Amino acid sequence: MIYVQLFLAFFIPNIVGYGGGPAIIPLIEAEVVGRYGWMNSQEFAEVLGLGNALPSPIATKMAGYVGYEVAGVGGAVIAVLATVVPTLLLMLGALGLLYRYRDSPRVKRMSQWVRPVIAIMMAGMVLSFFSEGLAGAGLVHTLLIGVAAAIALLRFKAHPALVVVGALAYGGLMLG
Repeated sequence: MIYVQLFLAFFIPNIVGYGGGPAIIPLIEAEVVGRYGWMNSQEFAEVLGLGNALPSPIATKMAGYVGYEVAGVGGAVIAVLATVVPTLLLMLGALGLLYRYRDSPRVKRMSQWVRPVIAIMMAGMVLSFFSEGLAGAGLVHTLLIGVAAAIALLRFKAHPALVVVGALAYGGLMLG
């Protein structure tokens, strides 16, 4: 039964999600934290932060880690396959159709309507992480890390992995 749950926990977000790994992370969080309770929000945020510091797509890293934690090697394999294979098959099928109608105004409008939904989902995840940060580290540390990360990313164009490592180091030194 756990393999079926793992499959569904990663299959559903990857089928209904649009926009790549970062856009489906809130959907994965809803399954892993909300529906199945395999992790709490803090653990999920830590795994996400670590996953963002490593190369390769975030959805597959999250699937592999969560699957392994829940059901060992078999769980990792099931979760990664649930993440990759259905999406690959659907993408190959839809790609031909979208390519055929790429100049259609309907296809262009469809893409424009999806973007606000992704933005709202990402904003919800940010608010969730912010409230977790407030509860765990307090307002001063949360704002300090947030402002420093924003400056590093926007002003200095630092790589996101370096920003995550810097935040982890700060948390380890100041909050540990």
